[in-house]
Amino acid sequence: MDWTQEQVDALGRLWTEGLTTAEIGRRLGITKNAVVGKVNRLHLAPRQSPIKRVEKPPVIELKGPACSWPIGHPREPGFHFCGAAPVVGKPYCIEHAAKAYVPASRPSRSERADRSSFHATK
Repeated sequence: MDWTQEQVDALGRLWTEGLTTAEIGRRLGITKNAVVGKVNRLHLAPRQSPIKRVEKPPVIELKGPACSWPIGHPREPGFHFCGAAPVVGKPYCIEHAAKAYVPASRPSRSERADRSSFHATK
């Protein structure tokens, strides 16, 4: 693409105003990629992306065998893992293993009868 001096001046002004490359392209009637390329060739000052980034929560490491039951929300202050001694072969302590590993209940006789009559009528 051949850039006119007027377009280069407009690009510099819009870039300084903080418009996105897509918006600059729309205003100049060119593609966003053309804007990015010209910005790089002109060595315009880099700037913070206008796209908001979500901060990642910090990584919390457990030392040694410890219960890994999460307590709180990872993006809120005070988030941590239980840390108590785990049940052998499990990632949780006895209290949290009881919550995590709930045995499947066997259907009652009436529930089994309801199922069999349902299948019989099909």
